Amino acid sequence: MHLLRPLPQYLVSRYHGWVATSYAENSAWYRRLADDGQRPRAMVISCCDSRVHVTSIFGADSGEFFIHRNIANLVPPYAPDGLQHGTSAAVEYAVTALKVAHLIVVGHTSCGGVAGCHAMCSGQAPELEEKSSFVGRWMDILRPGYERVKDLPADQQVAALEREAVLVSIENLMGFPFVKAAVEGEQLSLHGLVHDIRAGTLEQAEDGGRRWTRV
Repeated sequence: MHLLRPLPQYLVSRYHGWVATSYAENSAWYRRLADDGQRPRAMVISCCDSRVHVTSIFGADSGEFFIHRNIANLVPPYAPDGLQHGTSAAVEYAVTALKVAHLIVVGHTSCGGVAGCHAMCSGQAPELEEKSSFVGRWMDILRPGYERVKDLPADQQVAALEREAVLVSIENLMGFPFVKAAVEGEQLSLHGLVHDIRAGTLEQAEDGGRRWTRV
C-alpha cells in the first residue's frame, strides 16, 4: 500500500522561492551552520498552534532558537520512569548539551488546549477524561493550574489558565535537576511569556507569576 504522496504544489513553489531568495542570499551562513553545528542562545517552548510563530515574533534567524512545540506549551513534571518523554528530552538536550543561556516558555491567548483543559477539569468534556485520549492525558499536566483558577469569576478562568500553562511549566522545569543546577549556578535564566494573538502584544511573568507586565 502506497501511503506517501508528493508535496502539494503550493509548498513546492514556496520551497523553490525560499531557495532562490533567502537561502541564496544567506548560503554562507547555512554552510557555517551545517559545518560548525548549532549554538542557539535560547530554547523556546511554545504551543503547536499555527498562529504562534516565535521566530517571526522575535525576528530570529536560523540557528538562533532551539524550539520545541507541543499542545499548550506544557512541560511535564520530572519523571525518569523509562517512558518516552519528547518534551523532557528536548529540555535535557538544550540545557546539558547545547548549554542554552535562556529557556523561554511562550503561552498565548485563544489556546485550544487550555480551553480543552478547562472544559475537562470543569466536567464539560468527558471525552477528554477517557484514558485513550492523548490530549486529555497531556492536559492533566495543567490540572494544578486549574485548581488555582477555578474559584475566579467564570469569564476570567480561561485567560487565567493560559497564564497558568506558562507558570506550571516553569515550576515543572525547576523539578529537573539539571535545570535547577543551571539556574542556581546562573548559567540559565527562565522566562515566561504570554502572546496576545489579536493585539500582537507580549506580557512577561514577574515576581514568580504574581504579576504580568507588557514587554
